[in-house]
Amino acid sequence: MKKLVGSAFLVGSLLASTSSFAWGLTGHRVVADIAQNNISKHTQKEIKKIIGTQKIAYWANWPDFIKSNPDWKHADSYHYVNVPSGMSHEQYITAMENSSDDNMYKKGLFFMSELKNNKNLTLQQKQEYLYFLIHIIGDAHQPLHVGRAEDLGGNRVKVQWFRENTNIHTVWDSKLVDFENYSYTEYSMILDIAKKEQAQEIQKGAFIDWIYDSYQQANRIYAGVNMDDKLSYRYHYDNKLVVEDQLLKGGLRLAKVLNDIFK
Repeated sequence: MKKLVGSAFLVGSLLASTSSFAWGLTGHRVVADIAQNNISKHTQKEIKKIIGTQKIAYWANWPDFIKSNPDWKHADSYHYVNVPSGMSHEQYITAMENSSDDNMYKKGLFFMSELKNNKNLTLQQKQEYLYFLIHIIGDAHQPLHVGRAEDLGGNRVKVQWFRENTNIHTVWDSKLVDFENYSYTEYSMILDIAKKEQAQEIQKGAFIDWIYDSYQQANRIYAGVNMDDKLSYRYHYDNKLVVEDQLLKGGLRLAKVLNDIFK
């Protein structure tokens, strides 16, 4: 395992471009904060043994910050999984099961299993696995992290966002979330209003089913944008509720995963 980076490295990394961060800084923290508010007291205590008194949201972006450290280059592929568009649920499951061991889906399963079943993990391993899992569940709910390999999950689909040159991946990573101008705690409080029955419905299914939900959203996003499109208020209006739904799903499902691991 690679040694945990120090606080100075983390602070320095905050100054780096966030264009490749899934959900951006705010979105990942929203997902983590919703999860924090929906895990059991027992899970809270067990997580505290691993990460200390900091909230889960503090560590939600760690796997993005370490991208500037060449020692972690091997983990770049943990943030996404790409398969062709137009697959049925059954075809998608087959493709995912036959996919690389180093993508978002396979590594997510690995971290879940290790944290739950491997009693020989060191504290450092528990920390790193937990940070990655928190982040990966967030990534899994940003639809374009379940995109197409040929355009790097929309990174090569160039568009304008309020006359700023960017790409459709970045629009979904951060532009749509940050357009609301909420802090992550404000946004999580606004979104985390599902009744118990609604939350349980959202939490149904397995990790692969949740990723397939995002895959279907990705297909819709691709169908609704063309190269060099000029996006602004209308695009935000059309996609605001989708973004917020994905953030809420990510948070509630992360809570379910953590409760299952630490029960």
